[in-house]
Amino acid sequence: MKFKIRKASLEDIQQLGQLFDEYRVFYRQISHTARSTDFIKQRLLNNEADIFIATSEDKAIGFVQLYKLFHYIKLEKQWLLSDLYVQPAHRGKGVSLALIQRSKEWCIETGACGLMLETEKTNDISNTLYPRCGFILDQGHNYYHWWK
Repeated sequence: MKFKIRKASLEDIQQLGQLFDEYRVFYRQISHTARSTDFIKQRLLNNEADIFIATSEDKAIGFVQLYKLFHYIKLEKQWLLSDLYVQPAHRGKGVSLALIQRSKEWCIETGACGLMLETEKTNDISNTLYPRCGFILDQGHNYYHWWK
């Protein structure tokens, strides 16, 4: 299967919105394509995220969304690999690997010190994929969150 990876733009918003909705459903959220599309649109309009899209025959099949952060120890910019999704029919064909590789290249292009990410402990596919791509599991920290 041939596919391409490129930086997403507002022209991709409808396809990205659909993919982002599928991604949310994968994480047991109720489907809401319109809100998902608007969410992605706002990230692009406000320059709050950089998104790379995988396409095959001009159809979106996957994406990765990166948010800029800053590393307090390295005193440098870093990227949060927030969202990575490939449609089930296209998994196992190197699309995720290519999206991760493009994210690493983006770090180099933007002068960032690296990527960080998190995934559910039960996400066996991702927990196998990320170490294969050179990510190191940080077992020394607990990650907490607070939501209003």
